[in-house]
Amino acid sequence: MDTLSSQIKTAALNMGYEKCGIIKISDIAGYEEKLNERIENIPETEPFYKNLYRFTNLNDTYPWAKSIVICVRQYGKYNIPEHLKGLIAKYYLTDSRIDENSKDFQYSLKFEAHMQGMGLKAKTERKFGITSLRWAAMKAGLGLVRRNNFFYTESGSWVYLEAWLIDKELESIEIPTLDACSEKCNLCVKACPTCSLSAPYTMNPTSCISYLTTFGGKDLPNEKFNAEMGNWFFGCEVCQDVCPKNIRRWSESEEFPGLDKLSQHISLEKILKMDYEYLENVMSSKFWYIKKEDAWKFKTNAINSMVNDYKGQYKEFIYEACNDSNEKVREMAEWAIKKLGI
Repeated sequence: MDTLSSQIKTAALNMGYEKCGIIKISDIAGYEEKLNERIENIPETEPFYKNLYRFTNLNDTYPWAKSIVICVRQYGKYNIPEHLKGLIAKYYLTDSRIDENSKDFQYSLKFEAHMQGMGLKAKTERKFGITSLRWAAMKAGLGLVRRNNFFYTESGSWVYLEAWLIDKELESIEIPTLDACSEKCNLCVKACPTCSLSAPYTMNPTSCISYLTTFGGKDLPNEKFNAEMGNWFFGCEVCQDVCPKNIRRWSESEEFPGLDKLSQHISLEKILKMDYEYLENVMSSKFWYIKKEDAWKFKTNAINSMVNDYKGQYKEFIYEACNDSNEKVREMAEWAIKKLGI
Protein backbone atom coordinates (compact mmCIF):
# COMPACT_ATOMS: atom_id res chain seq x y z
CA MET A 1 0.00 0.00 0.00
CA ASP A 2 1.45 3.39 -0.97
CA THR A 3 1.83 6.23 1.53
CA LEU A 4 -1.19 8.23 0.35
CA SER A 5 -3.50 5.22 0.44
CA SER A 6 -2.26 4.42 3.93
CA GLN A 7 -2.88 7.99 5.08
CA ILE A 8 -6.45 7.91 3.75
CA LYS A 9 -7.18 4.62 5.47
CA THR A 10 -5.66 5.79 8.76
CA ALA A 11 -7.73 9.00 8.66
CA ALA A 12 -10.91 6.98 8.06
CA LEU A 13 -10.25 4.66 10.99
CA ASN A 14 -9.43 7.62 13.23
CA MET A 15 -12.82 9.11 12.38
CA GLY A 16 -14.80 6.11 13.51
CA TYR A 17 -15.05 4.06 10.33
CA GLU A 18 -14.76 0.33 10.85
CA LYS A 19 -13.02 -0.27 7.53
CA CYS A 20 -11.73 1.67 4.53
CA GLY A 21 -10.66 0.45 1.12
CA ILE A 22 -9.71 1.99 -2.19
CA ILE A 23 -10.33 0.54 -5.63
CA LYS A 24 -9.56 1.75 -9.11
CA ILE A 25 -12.46 3.21 -11.04
CA SER A 26 -12.13 0.32 -13.52
CA ASP A 27 -12.95 -2.16 -10.72
CA ILE A 28 -16.59 -1.12 -10.92
CA ALA A 29 -16.71 -3.10 -14.17
CA GLY A 30 -18.77 -6.19 -13.64
CA TYR A 31 -21.56 -4.35 -11.86
CA GLU A 32 -23.41 -3.89 -15.16
CA GLU A 33 -23.39 -7.66 -15.67
CA LYS A 34 -24.98 -8.13 -12.25
CA LEU A 35 -27.71 -5.63 -13.09
CA ASN A 36 -28.37 -7.47 -16.34
CA GLU A 37 -28.64 -10.74 -14.40
CA ARG A 38 -31.14 -9.24 -11.96
CA ILE A 39 -33.34 -8.02 -14.78
CA GLU A 40 -33.06 -11.31 -16.65
CA ASN A 41 -34.13 -13.23 -13.54
CA ILE A 42 -37.08 -10.92 -12.81
CA PRO A 43 -37.93 -8.89 -15.96
CA GLU A 44 -40.49 -6.68 -14.17
CA THR A 45 -37.64 -5.15 -12.14
CA GLU A 46 -36.16 -3.41 -15.19
CA PRO A 47 -37.78 0.01 -14.50
CA PHE A 48 -36.32 -0.06 -10.98
CA TYR A 49 -32.83 -1.23 -11.87
CA LYS A 50 -32.60 0.98 -14.94
CA ASN A 51 -31.74 3.95 -12.74
CA LEU A 52 -28.72 2.09 -11.32
CA TYR A 53 -26.98 1.87 -14.67
CA ARG A 54 -25.69 5.37 -13.92
CA PHE A 55 -23.11 3.66 -11.71
CA THR A 56 -21.70 1.52 -14.52
CA ASN A 57 -19.90 4.28 -16.45
CA LEU A 58 -18.81 6.74 -13.80
CA ASN A 59 -16.25 8.44 -16.03
CA ASP A 60 -19.02 9.61 -18.35
CA THR A 61 -20.22 11.87 -15.51
CA TYR A 62 -16.93 12.27 -13.65
CA PRO A 63 -14.15 12.12 -16.27
CA TRP A 64 -11.58 13.18 -13.67
CA ALA A 65 -12.31 10.27 -11.29
CA LYS A 66 -9.63 7.58 -11.04
CA SER A 67 -10.39 5.74 -7.80
CA ILE A 68 -13.15 5.03 -5.30
CA VAL A 69 -12.64 5.34 -1.55
CA ILE A 70 -15.18 3.12 0.18
CA CYS A 71 -15.77 3.20 3.94
CA VAL A 72 -17.79 1.08 6.35
CA ARG A 73 -19.37 2.52 9.49
CA GLN A 74 -21.13 0.39 12.08
CA TYR A 75 -24.59 1.47 13.21
CA GLY A 76 -25.45 -1.66 15.14
CA LYS A 77 -24.37 0.00 18.36
CA TYR A 78 -27.27 2.31 19.14
CA ASN A 79 -30.07 1.91 21.66
CA ILE A 80 -33.39 1.31 19.91
CA PRO A 81 -36.61 2.29 21.73
CA GLU A 82 -38.43 -0.93 22.48
CA HIS A 83 -41.80 0.21 21.14
CA LEU A 84 -40.30 1.00 17.74
CA LYS A 85 -38.72 -2.41 17.17
CA GLY A 86 -40.56 -4.21 14.39
CA LEU A 87 -42.34 -0.97 13.52
CA ILE A 88 -39.51 1.10 12.02
CA ALA A 89 -36.34 -0.49 10.68
CA LYS A 90 -33.25 0.25 12.77
CA TYR A 91 -31.42 1.45 9.66
CA TYR A 92 -33.78 4.42 9.37
CA LEU A 93 -33.93 5.15 13.09
CA THR A 94 -30.16 5.58 13.17
CA ASP A 95 -29.74 7.05 9.68
CA SER A 96 -26.90 9.60 9.82
CA ARG A 97 -26.52 10.29 6.10
CA ILE A 98 -28.02 13.79 6.24
CA ASP A 99 -28.45 14.16 10.00
CA GLU A 100 -26.22 17.12 10.82
CA ASN A 101 -26.63 16.47 14.56
CA SER A 102 -25.03 13.04 14.42
CA LYS A 103 -21.32 12.59 14.99
CA ASP A 104 -21.27 10.09 12.13
CA PHE A 105 -22.37 12.81 9.71
CA GLN A 106 -19.86 15.28 11.13
CA TYR A 107 -17.05 12.73 10.82
CA SER A 108 -18.08 12.12 7.22
CA LEU A 109 -17.65 15.83 6.49
CA LYS A 110 -14.31 15.90 8.30
CA PHE A 111 -13.04 12.86 6.41
CA GLU A 112 -13.96 14.45 3.09
CA ALA A 113 -12.26 17.70 4.09
CA HIS A 114 -9.20 15.72 5.19
CA MET A 115 -8.87 14.13 1.74
CA GLN A 116 -9.27 17.51 0.10
CA GLY A 117 -6.60 18.85 2.43
CA MET A 118 -4.31 16.15 1.07
CA GLY A 119 -4.69 17.74 -2.36
CA LEU A 120 -7.28 15.29 -3.65
CA LYS A 121 -10.47 16.13 -5.47
CA ALA A 122 -13.15 14.18 -3.61
CA LYS A 123 -16.82 13.86 -4.51
CA THR A 124 -19.64 11.96 -2.81
CA GLU A 125 -23.43 11.75 -2.73
CA ARG A 126 -24.59 11.15 0.81
CA LYS A 127 -28.18 10.11 0.27
CA PHE A 128 -27.94 7.23 -2.18
CA GLY A 129 -24.26 6.95 -2.93
CA ILE A 130 -22.11 8.05 -5.83
CA THR A 131 -21.46 4.50 -6.94
CA SER A 132 -22.71 0.99 -6.24
CA LEU A 133 -21.71 0.90 -2.58
CA ARG A 134 -22.02 -2.84 -1.92
CA TRP A 135 -20.19 -3.73 -5.10
CA ALA A 136 -17.35 -1.29 -4.34
CA ALA A 137 -17.03 -2.54 -0.75
CA MET A 138 -16.95 -6.14 -1.95
CA LYS A 139 -14.29 -5.36 -4.58
CA ALA A 140 -12.23 -3.66 -1.86
CA GLY A 141 -12.37 -6.85 0.19
CA LEU A 142 -14.07 -5.20 3.15
CA GLY A 143 -16.62 -7.98 3.56
CA LEU A 144 -19.11 -9.88 1.47
CA VAL A 145 -22.68 -9.78 0.21
CA ARG A 146 -24.76 -12.56 1.73
CA ARG A 147 -27.77 -14.42 0.39
CA ASN A 148 -30.19 -11.71 1.60
CA ASN A 149 -28.32 -9.18 -0.63
CA PHE A 150 -26.93 -7.20 2.31
CA PHE A 151 -23.27 -6.38 2.78
CA TYR A 152 -21.65 -7.90 5.86
CA THR A 153 -18.50 -7.30 7.86
CA GLU A 154 -17.55 -8.77 11.22
CA SER A 155 -20.30 -6.46 12.58
CA GLY A 156 -22.92 -8.29 10.58
CA SER A 157 -25.12 -6.37 8.15
CA TRP A 158 -25.66 -3.47 10.55
CA VAL A 159 -23.29 -1.18 8.65
CA TYR A 160 -23.50 1.93 6.51
CA LEU A 161 -21.39 2.29 3.39
CA GLU A 162 -20.03 5.59 2.10
CA ALA A 163 -17.96 6.23 -1.01
CA TRP A 164 -15.99 9.06 -2.56
CA LEU A 165 -14.57 9.42 -6.05
CA ILE A 166 -11.04 10.82 -6.03
CA ASP A 167 -8.80 12.09 -8.83
CA LYS A 168 -5.74 9.94 -8.10
CA GLU A 169 -5.28 6.28 -8.95
CA LEU A 170 -4.78 4.49 -5.66
CA GLU A 171 -5.52 1.07 -4.28
CA SER A 172 -6.01 -0.49 -0.85
CA ILE A 173 -7.65 -3.91 -0.95
CA GLU A 174 -8.14 -6.32 1.93
CA ILE A 175 -8.69 -10.06 1.93
CA PRO A 176 -12.01 -10.83 3.64
CA THR A 177 -11.94 -13.53 6.29
CA LEU A 178 -15.69 -14.04 6.72
CA ASP A 179 -17.18 -17.46 6.19
CA ALA A 180 -19.53 -17.67 3.24
CA CYS A 181 -23.21 -18.43 3.77
CA SER A 182 -24.06 -22.08 3.93
CA GLU A 183 -25.64 -23.32 0.73
CA LYS A 184 -28.16 -25.09 2.94
CA CYS A 185 -29.27 -21.90 4.71
CA ASN A 186 -32.44 -20.42 3.27
CA LEU A 187 -33.77 -18.62 6.35
CA CYS A 188 -33.80 -15.16 4.79
CA VAL A 189 -35.70 -16.32 1.71
CA LYS A 190 -38.26 -18.23 3.78
CA ALA A 191 -38.77 -15.29 6.14
CA CYS A 192 -39.37 -12.60 3.51
CA PRO A 193 -43.05 -11.61 4.10
CA THR A 194 -43.78 -10.64 0.50
CA CYS A 195 -41.46 -13.14 -1.21
CA SER A 196 -39.58 -10.16 -2.60
CA LEU A 197 -36.48 -12.17 -1.76
CA SER A 198 -37.50 -15.06 -3.97
CA ALA A 199 -34.14 -16.83 -4.03
CA PRO A 200 -30.65 -16.20 -2.68
CA TYR A 201 -29.16 -13.03 -4.22
CA THR A 202 -32.39 -12.49 -6.16
CA MET A 203 -35.17 -10.10 -5.31
CA ASN A 204 -37.89 -7.84 -6.63
CA PRO A 205 -37.27 -4.46 -4.94
CA THR A 206 -40.73 -3.14 -5.77
CA SER A 207 -42.42 -5.80 -3.64
CA CYS A 208 -40.04 -5.31 -0.71
CA ILE A 209 -41.72 -3.89 2.39
CA SER A 210 -38.98 -1.27 2.69
CA TYR A 211 -40.01 0.00 -0.74
CA LEU A 212 -43.74 -0.27 -0.11
CA THR A 213 -43.51 1.78 3.11
CA THR A 214 -41.28 4.46 1.58
CA PHE A 215 -41.18 5.21 -2.15
CA GLY A 216 -44.00 2.89 -3.15
CA GLY A 217 -47.26 1.76 -1.61
CA LYS A 218 -49.14 4.94 -2.49
CA ASP A 219 -52.39 3.07 -3.01
CA LEU A 220 -52.42 0.73 -0.02
CA PRO A 221 -56.12 -0.26 -0.17
CA ASN A 222 -55.35 -1.88 -3.52
CA GLU A 223 -51.79 -2.98 -2.77
CA LYS A 224 -51.28 -6.69 -3.41
CA PHE A 225 -49.08 -7.11 -0.33
CA ASN A 226 -50.84 -4.82 2.15
CA ALA A 227 -51.52 -7.73 4.51
CA GLU A 228 -48.02 -9.18 4.18
CA MET A 229 -46.58 -5.82 5.21
CA GLY A 230 -47.61 -6.73 8.73
CA ASN A 231 -46.86 -4.21 11.46
CA TRP A 232 -44.07 -2.49 9.54
CA PHE A 233 -44.65 1.25 9.37
CA PHE A 234 -41.37 2.33 7.78
CA GLY A 235 -38.86 -0.13 6.37
CA CYS A 236 -38.34 -3.81 7.09
CA GLU A 237 -35.40 -5.91 8.27
CA VAL A 238 -36.87 -9.39 8.63
CA CYS A 239 -34.27 -10.98 6.35
CA GLN A 240 -31.49 -9.45 8.46
CA ASP A 241 -33.05 -10.30 11.80
CA VAL A 242 -33.33 -14.00 10.98
CA CYS A 243 -29.80 -14.26 9.59
CA PRO A 244 -27.52 -16.45 11.74
CA LYS A 245 -24.59 -14.21 10.81
CA ASN A 246 -26.28 -11.32 12.64
CA ILE A 247 -26.63 -13.12 15.97
CA ARG A 248 -25.24 -10.95 18.78
CA ARG A 249 -24.02 -8.35 16.31
CA TRP A 250 -26.12 -5.48 17.74
CA SER A 251 -24.70 -4.02 20.94
CA GLU A 252 -27.02 -1.11 21.96
CA SER A 253 -24.12 0.64 23.67
CA GLU A 254 -24.66 4.23 22.48
CA GLU A 255 -27.47 6.77 22.12
CA PHE A 256 -28.28 8.11 18.67
CA PRO A 257 -28.76 11.89 18.95
CA GLY A 258 -32.40 12.92 19.28
CA LEU A 259 -33.80 9.42 18.82
CA ASP A 260 -35.12 8.96 22.36
CA LYS A 261 -36.89 12.32 22.28
CA LEU A 262 -38.36 11.76 18.83
CA SER A 263 -39.49 8.24 19.72
CA GLN A 264 -41.75 9.64 22.43
CA HIS A 265 -43.85 11.25 19.69
CA ILE A 266 -44.14 8.10 17.58
CA SER A 267 -46.82 5.45 17.81
CA LEU A 268 -49.45 4.40 15.31
CA GLU A 269 -52.10 6.36 17.21
CA LYS A 270 -49.94 9.48 17.50
CA ILE A 271 -49.15 9.39 13.79
CA LEU A 272 -52.86 9.57 12.95
CA LYS A 273 -53.27 12.51 15.35
CA MET A 274 -50.25 14.41 14.01
CA ASP A 275 -50.79 17.66 12.18
CA TYR A 276 -49.25 17.94 8.74
CA GLU A 277 -46.80 20.62 9.78
CA TYR A 278 -45.13 18.14 12.15
CA LEU A 279 -45.27 15.35 9.60
CA GLU A 280 -43.68 17.53 6.93
CA ASN A 281 -41.06 19.29 9.02
CA VAL A 282 -40.08 16.64 11.56
CA MET A 283 -41.08 13.19 10.32
CA SER A 284 -40.12 13.84 6.68
CA SER A 285 -36.81 15.30 7.82
CA LYS A 286 -35.96 12.18 9.81
CA PHE A 287 -37.57 9.60 7.54
CA TRP A 288 -36.75 11.44 4.34
CA TYR A 289 -37.62 8.63 1.94
CA ILE A 290 -41.14 10.03 2.27
CA LYS A 291 -41.13 13.52 0.80
CA LYS A 292 -42.92 16.44 2.45
CA GLU A 293 -45.53 16.51 -0.27
CA ASP A 294 -46.26 12.84 0.45
CA ALA A 295 -46.43 13.24 4.24
CA TRP A 296 -49.95 11.79 4.18
CA LYS A 297 -48.25 8.43 3.55
CA PHE A 298 -47.16 8.27 7.19
CA LYS A 299 -50.83 8.08 8.08
CA THR A 300 -51.81 5.51 5.46
CA ASN A 301 -48.86 3.37 6.57
CA ALA A 302 -50.03 3.66 10.16
CA ILE A 303 -53.57 2.60 9.28
CA ASN A 304 -52.27 -0.40 7.35
CA SER A 305 -50.20 -1.43 10.37
CA MET A 306 -53.26 -1.06 12.58
CA VAL A 307 -55.30 -3.30 10.30
CA ASN A 308 -52.61 -5.98 10.26
CA ASP A 309 -52.22 -6.02 14.04
CA TYR A 310 -55.60 -4.71 15.15
CA LYS A 311 -56.28 -3.67 18.73
CA GLY A 312 -59.55 -2.31 20.05
CA GLN A 313 -58.09 1.08 20.94
CA TYR A 314 -57.31 1.71 17.26
CA LYS A 315 -60.99 2.01 16.33
CA GLU A 316 -61.48 5.64 17.40
CA PHE A 317 -58.32 6.73 15.62
CA ILE A 318 -59.30 5.03 12.38
CA TYR A 319 -62.77 6.58 12.54
CA GLU A 320 -61.28 10.00 13.20
CA ALA A 321 -59.02 9.57 10.17
CA CYS A 322 -62.16 9.46 8.02
CA ASN A 323 -62.25 13.25 8.52
CA ASP A 324 -58.59 13.83 7.69
CA SER A 325 -57.81 16.73 5.37
CA ASN A 326 -56.12 14.39 2.89
CA GLU A 327 -58.24 12.31 0.56
CA LYS A 328 -55.78 9.40 0.53
CA VAL A 329 -55.97 9.12 4.31
CA ARG A 330 -59.77 9.27 4.29
CA GLU A 331 -59.91 6.53 1.66
CA MET A 332 -57.51 4.38 3.67
CA ALA A 333 -59.53 4.81 6.86
CA GLU A 334 -62.76 3.88 5.11
CA TRP A 335 -61.06 0.82 3.60
CA ALA A 336 -59.84 -0.19 7.08
CA ILE A 337 -63.33 0.07 8.58
CA LYS A 338 -64.72 -2.21 5.90
CA LYS A 339 -61.77 -4.59 6.10
CA LEU A 340 -62.04 -4.91 9.88
CA GLY A 341 -65.82 -4.89 9.95
CA ILE A 342 -65.92 -2.18 12.62
